[in-house]
Amino acid sequence: MNKKVLSALLTICIIFSASFLAAQKRQVMLDRVVAIVGGSAILYSDVAMYAQQIVQERRSQGYTSDRDPMNESLEALMKQKLLFHQSQIDSIPVNDVEAQVSEHIDGMIAEAGSVSKLEEQQHMKVFNLRQVLYTRLSEQNAARAMQSHVISDVTVTPGEVEIFFKDLKEEDIPLIPEQYVYSQIVRYPSSQAEAKLRTKERLLEMRERIISGKSTIDLLARTYSDDPGTAMRGGLMSSTANELTAPFADALAELKAGQVSEVVETEFGFHIIQLQDEPKNGVFTFRHVLLKPDYTVEELVEPIEFLDSLKNLIRTDSITFEKAAADHSDDIYSKKNGGIVTNHDILTKYPNLSNVKFSATKFKKDDFGSLGGKSLEDYYALSKLKIGEVSDAYQSEDLNGNELARIVKLIEIIPTHPASLVDDYLAIEKMALEQKQLNVFNKWMEDKINQHYVFVDPEFRKGEFEFKNWIK
Repeated sequence: MNKKVLSALLTICIIFSASFLAAQKRQVMLDRVVAIVGGSAILYSDVAMYAQQIVQERRSQGYTSDRDPMNESLEALMKQKLLFHQSQIDSIPVNDVEAQVSEHIDGMIAEAGSVSKLEEQQHMKVFNLRQVLYTRLSEQNAARAMQSHVISDVTVTPGEVEIFFKDLKEEDIPLIPEQYVYSQIVRYPSSQAEAKLRTKERLLEMRERIISGKSTIDLLARTYSDDPGTAMRGGLMSSTANELTAPFADALAELKAGQVSEVVETEFGFHIIQLQDEPKNGVFTFRHVLLKPDYTVEELVEPIEFLDSLKNLIRTDSITFEKAAADHSDDIYSKKNGGIVTNHDILTKYPNLSNVKFSATKFKKDDFGSLGGKSLEDYYALSKLKIGEVSDAYQSEDLNGNELARIVKLIEIIPTHPASLVDDYLAIEKMALEQKQLNVFNKWMEDKINQHYVFVDPEFRKGEFEFKNWIK
């Protein structure tokens, strides 16, 4: 997607930091309202701060815009206000942001050095600061949810994709980076059952400590949890049941406020969960501790040694890679396909990404280590191989962070090339979908601007706006 489409489809997200809020505090005496959308005011200081952020981000990306950053910032903020108000009118469900607020506050305290120093910098108590952040993050989340709702049903047909591609100017046809096609054989430690039992026993001990009052779940999460996204905030999360894996959601639904679950197994590992409050509008607020099965060095070495022996048999033509994958691989998605690596695993785990349609068997360098691809260890192993060669065994993780060993075989390297409808249909389909989503969203925005009260300060009325009907 080009940068223009990307910026048009993303609502803004102001970075909250001690310096940001302190700067706003210093400007308050000189502040004034420069726009009103649906009854919500936008201050000059907000526009100036976001304009500064836009300029900094563009410089880091090596990208410049002909637009005045102040006008660009003002329009982005007005779009957010409109989306927020419309989300309230349409009753769009939005996750509670308490966990995000806690994460921001913790970061600001760490940056300042202490709670008292943060309060001194911001000239307000942490409680008041928390309220400010809660309001702003709630508005941003609601705006993003509204935007996603507007384009959620947009699809493209093969005919539309073909027309889109034919209409592209030559300079707009994207270059497809170098891609890898490869096979794998995966082995988990044979002591999985024992490791899982040890993990469950550790969590049962933690559960007993919480119930007996000897410890709290937030302290245990900070100290022991293997969930990097929540450990620092004491395992705190807010989510709807639909956004959680089924066993976790089922256990959570059985709890009353303050209760601690039994040990719950999911694809991510093992959890204990404590419900913090009764759910509001279908949103649960809870804390959890996640532990993944823990292995000894000897247990981790065992599958590596097995695969190294198998690799030697393959290299001496005693067995084919395809036969070895079918007989010995623990990966259910590739073993019956000669070991060929696909995106079936990620699309199974994230079914809402199915409309993105990652290339089934082709992986770019940037895909490795990202949501859409495989591990960085895979790339390092492949980068040392020639086509047809098999790697040494190496330690890695699956999509859920579980320990395993792997060998890979490089099947094909597809050089960098201009996209073609035959070879790169999925990439072109994605571009066509994004453009159609942009068109639908822009039409929706034009209609909604006409339905909302909008005031723009005379200073900004002659500036360049994407939507001309802001000025009425």
